[in-house]
Amino acid sequence: MPALAHAAAKRGLDLFLATLGLVVAAFLLLPIVLAIRLRHGGAVIYRDRRVGRGGTSFDCLKFRTMVRDADLVLERHLARSPAARAEWQATRKLRDDPRILGRVGRFLRRTSLDELPQLWNVLKGEMSLVGPRPIAREELAYYAEQGHWYLAVRPGLTGPWQVDGRSDTGYARRVRLDVEYAQNPSLGRDLRILLRTPGALLSGRGAY
Repeated sequence: MPALAHAAAKRGLDLFLATLGLVVAAFLLLPIVLAIRLRHGGAVIYRDRRVGRGGTSFDCLKFRTMVRDADLVLERHLARSPAARAEWQATRKLRDDPRILGRVGRFLRRTSLDELPQLWNVLKGEMSLVGPRPIAREELAYYAEQGHWYLAVRPGLTGPWQVDGRSDTGYARRVRLDVEYAQNPSLGRDLRILLRTPGALLSGRGAY
C-alpha cells in the first residue's frame, strides 16, 4: 500500500475505533473517577509531556495512579536504593514503585485502565491506536541513531512492546521493537496487535 494511502487508512481506523472505544468505555469512566476522587482526592487526570511524531511535544493523558510529588518520591527512592536505580535505568519501570496510589492505582495500572483517556489523544491526532510506547524527551537517548524511526510515526495506545511482555521487556528490546514497527508499516500488523492486546492485558504479564 502506498505511504499516503496507508497513512489515510490508519488515521481513519484510529478515528473510528477511538470513537467506538470511548462510547463503549463510558460506563467505566465514572466509577474510576469516583474511586480516585473519593479515596485519594486531588486531580483525576494526569498530564505527562511526551514526544510525538516529528518531535512535537504533547500532553499524554492518564487517570492518576501516583501520589502527589511523585517525581520527588522517585528521586529519593532511587537515591536510597542502588537496585531500584539499576532497574529504572534498564527499563524505566519499577516492580516495587513507591509512587503508586494504593490499591486503586495498582489495579488501574495492572489492567491499563489508567490509559483510557489516551483515546482522546488518538482523536486529536497526537497518538495512534497502535505505535511505539509514548516516551519522555530524555528517553530519546536510548534510541541513539535510531531515534528518527521513533519520530517518524505517532506513538500508540498499544503496540509491539505492550503485547510482547510490557515491563518485563528490557529497554534495548523495546527500542528494537519500536524501530522494526516504524520500518515496516502494515495495517494487517496493526489489526493483529489490536487483537492481541486484550489477551496481553488479561494475562497481567509485565504490568506494574
